[in-house]
Amino acid sequence: MTSSQKIIGQSIAIEELRTLIEMVGPSESTVLILGDSGTGKELVARALHDSSTRAGGPFIPVNCGAIPRDLLESELFGHRKGSFTGAIADRKGRFELANKGTLFLDEIGDMPIDLQVKLLRVLQERQIDPVGSLLSIPIDVRVLAATHKDIVGLMEKSLFREDLYYRLNVMPIEIKTLSERVDDVPVLFEYFAKQHIVDGKKPIRLHPTSMQLFLDYSWPGNVRELANLVDRYSSLYPGQEVDLRNVIPSMVPPGIRALASWPQANAEQRPAPKAVTDYVSSSEPLGAELFAAISGASEAESLDRINDAQLNYEVEQTILLAQGGGAFPEEGLQLKQHLLDIECNLIRHALSNAGGNVSKTARMLNLQRTTLIEKINKHGLADSA
Repeated sequence: MTSSQKIIGQSIAIEELRTLIEMVGPSESTVLILGDSGTGKELVARALHDSSTRAGGPFIPVNCGAIPRDLLESELFGHRKGSFTGAIADRKGRFELANKGTLFLDEIGDMPIDLQVKLLRVLQERQIDPVGSLLSIPIDVRVLAATHKDIVGLMEKSLFREDLYYRLNVMPIEIKTLSERVDDVPVLFEYFAKQHIVDGKKPIRLHPTSMQLFLDYSWPGNVRELANLVDRYSSLYPGQEVDLRNVIPSMVPPGIRALASWPQANAEQRPAPKAVTDYVSSSEPLGAELFAAISGASEAESLDRINDAQLNYEVEQTILLAQGGGAFPEEGLQLKQHLLDIECNLIRHALSNAGGNVSKTARMLNLQRTTLIEKINKHGLADSA
């Protein structure tokens, strides 16, 4: 199997990506890999390295967004003993460790502007200056960079140097999101299912109705999210066919639960009818609404009206939250994927309550800080942070 064939998929986008890797890999050109989080940027970088003449050398990845700002320079370029507090010995940086090989700078968009200047000099002169050293060290490294951010937008805000962008963007490679290449979903599911076989049993399978939900889902976490779901269901249902209708709701992404609950779903996908009184309780706000919905209706008509009322109630509650009112229901939200404006308004309101503090906002929304930053950039809310 060639390095490009390790990129799993059958869509036209993946075929074109594999072809591009085979063309660009053997060159010495710097590559800028663009794509959302979870699309497999590091996998593409490794494939480029493996298909190059440097394949026998080291492949050194470094996440520029995961290393504290004051330590990143030392991580990249190394340091000399005594150059700062805690520098008890000489230490090689990632550039020096990657000599004769490939250095992969992931999330390059998170690199501080002052370090961008030093990186530009390294790319131009092919030598590094370890922190605390008076002597430069020549290096022979191919640089691959990647980001999920809008680099052009960062340049317009003076957060990314234009000269560095053009130095990195010699060979641009863009990875499509999983929702843009849904033909790859069944192939990826099968691939990950084989990877997560439990106790020698057969790989899990997906019920046709559930596979259709996977195909309709927007996959905000991309391939990484799909891989995690397959891992989850392989542990819960080893060797079995997985029907999402029988899976504990908390084990199903909210977006897929929302798709499964659409009123226009096929009749055979609905659960067996219950007595109307099983659905409602006049002691709850929704119960009163449902009683009003079924008044004077037949059993079949009542079930349809209950479905509609439940959906309307959930949407209204979500909108109320986005506008700063209401409380989160215990069972979570049935958020439709096309209501991205609700997510945007909710994040904006939380940012306002937190005084623009991203860390506090992330805690309020129960999100990882990096995930929130991605959503802030996606919705253009950087000015609110």
